[in-house]
Amino acid sequence: MSESVRILGVPFSKLTFQETVKLLEHTAQSGGRDKPFHLITANPEIVVRYQEEPKLQEVMHAADLITPDGIGIVLASRWRGEPIAERVTGYELLVELLSIGQRHGWSFYLLGADEETNRIAAEKIAEQYPGVRIVGRHNGFYKLEEEAGIVKEIAAAEPDFLIVAMGAPRAEHWIYKYKSAVRAKVAFGVGGSLDVIAGKVKRAPVIWQKLNLEWLYRLLSQPSRWRRQLALPIFAFRALLECRK
Repeated sequence: MSESVRILGVPFSKLTFQETVKLLEHTAQSGGRDKPFHLITANPEIVVRYQEEPKLQEVMHAADLITPDGIGIVLASRWRGEPIAERVTGYELLVELLSIGQRHGWSFYLLGADEETNRIAAEKIAEQYPGVRIVGRHNGFYKLEEEAGIVKEIAAAEPDFLIVAMGAPRAEHWIYKYKSAVRAKVAFGVGGSLDVIAGKVKRAPVIWQKLNLEWLYRLLSQPSRWRRQLALPIFAFRALLECRK
């Protein structure tokens, strides 16, 4: 893993957004791996769960790179005196890789979201990034007995990028479980990114993003998220406590 800072046990990459993109671009172009490069974009909620779930610890320790998907992670790194330059989010990485993928003719497999959202997202990607190849897709609401067939389908497609939109940490567990079988070059979870691409969910306006208040915008637009947001004060308390040790 590249230079990192440990926050509540999680080794977060200190690479900037563009440095992360360059690393993924090099990985996709070089090939020669028997398993995909597993990227995890982790926010404070995932860090709190990491501390409480041994299986998630196993998954994250085996990842190739963990990026800070949340301003809380960036602030915690500053409290430790080992500052991370900026957030590196799953959605922004996906959009940038799709843009670069036009030049390289990269292939993507989209796994996750509901069937309509998955289909519309694939159609919009094909329309907006015609140089990119969507070599397969499947919604995330399948029966357990279908899973082996989905894994075989992904392996047969051999995508450059396996995009898993199942929400965290389900996506991370899924990739960890099947990364020896899917034959992708890079795999990472993107949360609700396909919902945004498909137009089902609106991303926070740019001003909210610049003010690092995207979390508040999502809470106000989706009040049902309040239980998930309870992890934020827990994370802040634990991170501050860690800094004082």
